[in-house]
Amino acid sequence: MTPYALIYTALLLGLFVLAGGGYGGLYSVGRLWSNTVLIRAGVACYLVAILLALAICLFTPLAALWKVVIVLSVLIYAAIPPVTWRYLAKLHSTPEESK
Repeated sequence: MTPYALIYTALLLGLFVLAGGGYGGLYSVGRLWSNTVLIRAGVACYLVAILLALAICLFTPLAALWKVVIVLSVLIYAAIPPVTWRYLAKLHSTPEESK
């Protein structure tokens, strides 16, 4: 891997993680405050993460196994915030709310 490719790959990977964190954070705050704009901003961050994953797979010299890890990560990113939100809502609900 050339120095240029290393920096390019590291930058894309960093942005990929940042986009995933943006999705989780904005989605969670949007649900907490019942703000659809923040939820949609979170979804936009997820779409950016998908595009970055695609760029990483197509334009970086990473080994195939690492590219598989990136693809699996972006697929798992989609489920984490909603599943976590449902779990926390159930965990913190009162017995009356559960009925």
